[in-house]
Amino acid sequence: MNVLNFEIITPEKVLVREEVDMVEAKGVFGEFGILPGHAKFLTILEIGEVRYMKGGKTTHLATSGGFAEVLDDTVMFLLDTAELAEEIDIERAKRAEQRVEAALKEIPTDSSEYKKYELALLRAIARISIASKK
Repeated sequence: MNVLNFEIITPEKVLVREEVDMVEAKGVFGEFGILPGHAKFLTILEIGEVRYMKGGKTTHLATSGGFAEVLDDTVMFLLDTAELAEEIDIERAKRAEQRVEAALKEIPTDSSEYKKYELALLRAIARISIASKK
């Protein structure tokens, strides 16, 4: 059976380097899946979830975005941050979500800070969602 060589690399470390059956992620144009034999492509990844399957087991990660490259059954994700579901402290993520929501209520929507807090809220929501899949 064909497999994908899958790597997730962050500025801190190589988080994943293994052979997998399938990869799914959220790109700027929506969700996509990659199977062996996939066409070559390069895309920007959004804040959200990355899933990969190996031997019938699905692994979930929360990511704050980055880049994806598919080339000859090799899939490489260069990500700003990535956390495995089991590594996420859900209570900490919920506190972050509450702090950011409170801050967004106080900041004018045309403020330069608003987008920063909006992205922080998306990251917190993604972390909470992925942590619930442990």
